[in-house]
Amino acid sequence: MTPAFVPPLDAPRTVGGLVFDSPKWWQWPTVLSLDAPLVAVSWQALLARAAHAGTGVAEAVVLGCSVWLAYAADRWIEGRRVAPERIRTHRHRFYQRAAVPLAACWVLVFAADLAVSLTRLSVPEFRAGCVLLIPVLLYVLSHQFLHRDRRWRAPKELCVAGLFCGGVSVFIVSRPGFESLPFCGPLALFTLLCFANCALISRWEREVDLSQGQVSLAVQFRHAGLPTRLLPWTLATVALAAVVAARWTHQPDARTAAGCAAASALLMGGVDLAEARWGRRAARVLVDAALLTPLIPLSRVWFP
Repeated sequence: MTPAFVPPLDAPRTVGGLVFDSPKWWQWPTVLSLDAPLVAVSWQALLARAAHAGTGVAEAVVLGCSVWLAYAADRWIEGRRVAPERIRTHRHRFYQRAAVPLAACWVLVFAADLAVSLTRLSVPEFRAGCVLLIPVLLYVLSHQFLHRDRRWRAPKELCVAGLFCGGVSVFIVSRPGFESLPFCGPLALFTLLCFANCALISRWEREVDLSQGQVSLAVQFRHAGLPTRLLPWTLATVALAAVVAARWTHQPDARTAAGCAAASALLMGGVDLAEARWGRRAARVLVDAALLTPLIPLSRVWFP
């Protein structure tokens, strides 16, 4: 049997009458699922400073690898479940067309993640990570199999925000010297930022989710558009108030974290305003980039 011809990734492709162009260079971090790990690692470092419980390279490597593994597995399964003519995003099409090499890469990253976890993490950190693994697996099982098309299920955007909250905090709360008072406020702001990020994406990609058989916040709640658009601006106001409160209580690291949250919220609100002109693909990349504001203060620490 003659093998089917598969065009290269940089060539336009017609599927179901739709012409797919190749991802632009600035889309590849999202296509390769690299943006989410970078967001998680940067916020882990910032929140660890606020909690006065510094994390090291091992915690960053394990968190980054684990986030990538979760995202890659979710998109790999999505690519296997959805027919090619129903795929509407570069990231899902890439995982569908490069399934075999991505699966091999996933195994290698998993092996590295496990090796670092077993050799470099403390016992409390390793145990906490194992506990967090349970809801992550349950989410993937529910999201991709059990409740994939059920509109009454818990919004996936809320689940992802909760898992991100657990991911960035799991090693911090396991460290000696952890202080909860200056940590909880910035962590709550980060969790709300993650939810706002996912909610905006669900609004922009509602037709994508309908085509690919996914249930999202915008699909479940048709009238959530205005509250979703107001969410970043509301969150920015709350974060700015937290900046003032942290200054009064003499918590400079918590103030920095709240300032980053305020900046990220304002950037996300601006991206949402420009989405109609720039398009959902550019907005999808920029709204994730808006969560990387911790890199600015952290750069002063890493490169004094």
